Amino acid sequence: MPKVTEAHRVARRGEILDAAQRVFAAHGYRGSSITQIVKASGLSAGAVYSYYSSKEELFHAVVERTFATRTAAITQVRPDVPRPPGELLGSVIAELGEDIYTIAPQVWAEAAVEPEARAAVAGVFEQFGGLLRAELTEWAMSHPQRAGGDPAAWAARRVPVLVAIIPGFIMQRLTMPGFDQRAFLDALAETFDA
Repeated sequence: MPKVTEAHRVARRGEILDAAQRVFAAHGYRGSSITQIVKASGLSAGAVYSYYSSKEELFHAVVERTFATRTAAITQVRPDVPRPPGELLGSVIAELGEDIYTIAPQVWAEAAVEPEARAAVAGVFEQFGGLLRAELTEWAMSHPQRAGGDPAAWAARRVPVLVAIIPGFIMQRLTMPGFDQRAFLDALAETFDA
């Protein structure tokens, strides 16, 4: 029997996660089954179970991959000059990616009832808040008239508010017919940067 390489294992996990993400996006977490994921993957149940032991494990892996990808994308667009709060958050929202719009609300729903999902969401928000806090502190240091005496404290007070805007944006984009993303981003900059 030929030896399975690590590259093959990584590729196979990716295929399974892609299938799971499609199923979760189409049916929601609660409406999805491992059978649907197996079918969508085109693999045998044994192959899927050799990598993931349950729907829950698959969901957590999809969530982790989705948020890690988005965090990496957000980190890569950081310019040399720190941006004011509204512009910073607007650039983050512009980099969210389509996959987040179906996964994030499901994760939030699970976080309300499942401690492991709650811990995962808290970790994402903490990591994301750290990225925002670092850039906002830099911006505040170069704008002392706006930030007062302690740029780090100024940034820390604003981060929870900025982080809370993203779920609101996602839910409006997902549920409101005719939602105008450009107008939202313009208003965001006007609200925080004026």
